[in-house]
Amino acid sequence: MDKKISYWELDKLTPQQQQSLLQRTESDLSEYITQVGPIIAQVREQGDQALVDCAARFDGASITIDQLRVTGDEFHAAAQQVDLETANAIRFAADNIRKYHQAQKPGEMTMQEVRSGSFVGERYLPIPSVACYVPRGKGSFPSVLLMNAIPAIVAGVERTIVITPPASDGTVDAATLLAAREIGITEVYKCGGAQAVAAVAFGTATLPRCSKIVGPGSPWMVAAKQVLANRIDPGIPAGPSESIVFADASVDGSLAALDLLIEAEHGPDSSAYLVTTSPEVAEAAIRALPDHWAHMSELRVDYSSTVLCGSMGGVILAPDNESAFEFINAYAPEHLQILSQDPWQYLGRIQNAGEVLLGQHSPSTLGNYVLGCNAVLPTSGAAATVSPLGVMDFMKFMSVAYVTESGYPEMAKQAKVMATYEGFDGHANAVSDVRQRYIR
Repeated sequence: MDKKISYWELDKLTPQQQQSLLQRTESDLSEYITQVGPIIAQVREQGDQALVDCAARFDGASITIDQLRVTGDEFHAAAQQVDLETANAIRFAADNIRKYHQAQKPGEMTMQEVRSGSFVGERYLPIPSVACYVPRGKGSFPSVLLMNAIPAIVAGVERTIVITPPASDGTVDAATLLAAREIGITEVYKCGGAQAVAAVAFGTATLPRCSKIVGPGSPWMVAAKQVLANRIDPGIPAGPSESIVFADASVDGSLAALDLLIEAEHGPDSSAYLVTTSPEVAEAAIRALPDHWAHMSELRVDYSSTVLCGSMGGVILAPDNESAFEFINAYAPEHLQILSQDPWQYLGRIQNAGEVLLGQHSPSTLGNYVLGCNAVLPTSGAAATVSPLGVMDFMKFMSVAYVTESGYPEMAKQAKVMATYEGFDGHANAVSDVRQRYIR
């Protein structure tokens, strides 16, 4: 590998140069937004037939309308195709993801007495339906199905469906179908891209209209979600993969290099930095990367080297821990690994990250697949204000209040003062002495 790893010394950079390190690959969706318009219109007008036409046009798949929904026979065939080791790993992951999200689920209702005789609280309810999008273009991703669908099922969503592009032979990835069956999903539909978003936003004769859509996808799919945001909840924004690996002097830099490649290999538009205060760790990591690349496919080497030798990846040497974590919090990474023999000492310094994986035995690979915490995480700095996908993304709550006869006078008195000040006569009258005439 003759490419040079990008390397920055944080204290030698100008504020503008430091700011440039915070940038991600920003996809310009303007062209896609223009082009998805006709696709959306076609689906809205022609329904299932448009999905069949789009499958042939965009996926090279020849399917009929009655093949849009995966059949029971297809589920059965898929289960026979998946080897036992993979099937067991899917079940292992599903069990952990389910346990994690069951702990997130709130009780049915909460109530507290804010004043004597006056009670307020919330009642929690699942949203009615959700479509989980599983991409297919760059591979097969049963893990995406598990991460997106399990919290919806735990939340109690009445109808959880899966939409995924068909392969050229009209089939759906066998492991994805096995994962769906494992968690109790029976509705899987063969459609992808902008047409899939339009289908669940409007509904067709075959596909149901859904309240929300979750899951990553192509720029076409992302653009369609933006266009149709007034018709369907598009879920949390999800851009290209990104990570920061922080390593202190107590760990081997070669280990840091190994973990740096996890998110860098997703694609050339990913972002991945090693941040360290140790020149020795930085140098060891740079030396180790070619050895790690020797054990990866040409495609993944191409992706990760593009990232680590470019302007949005590489190695950053910080003068001290304060500077290192100031940068990390400003970056607000999707994935943050803390490599140290004492990783817990750093947790209190972290304010902004989609997930924090502590220690030498917690690589992002585990979080992406089997630990149970959700791998659908905010990107592009959104971790400063947005949380990972979870049960509450599939639930809502309504406020509930109850005032007793004894609690009413004090509440009414103070409310009337506020209503009078703001000039709302109807509000004031409703809590005046007039009310007593009608109460039985």
